[in-house]
Amino acid sequence: MAKYVDGFVLVVPNDKTEEYKKMAELGRDTWMKHGALEYYETRGDDLVPQDMGGVSARSFTEMAGATAEDNVWFSFILFQSKEHRDAVNAKVMEEMNQQMAGQEGMPMPFDMKKMAYGGFQVEVDG
Repeated sequence: MAKYVDGFVLVVPNDKTEEYKKMAELGRDTWMKHGALEYYETRGDDLVPQDMGGVSARSFTEMAGATAEDNVWFSFILFQSKEHRDAVNAKVMEEMNQQMAGQEGMPMPFDMKKMAYGGFQVEVDG
């Protein structure tokens, strides 16, 4: 069965880690309630570029524009298919819009301008 992943790279200031984790837990609960197969929020732990056959790989820290006061989070949600993702996300966005009504402009515990997002078709599974 084909699977689909939504992936996110976020820059979270170190002093906002607990605030972000609370937000992530609410996100997890919402996506799982509406049918996501799996949900992961991962905090950078080993972000030093490694030598890859004589070429130094670019670090997530550099790629995301994080500073020494930040950490990079890599988050992903697994779905059955792109169509399943679209249906689940529609329900999630409807619920989140209802919850956020009247809270426009609320500060986020991460830098939205440094966030990256994409949908990915799983090609190799194991």
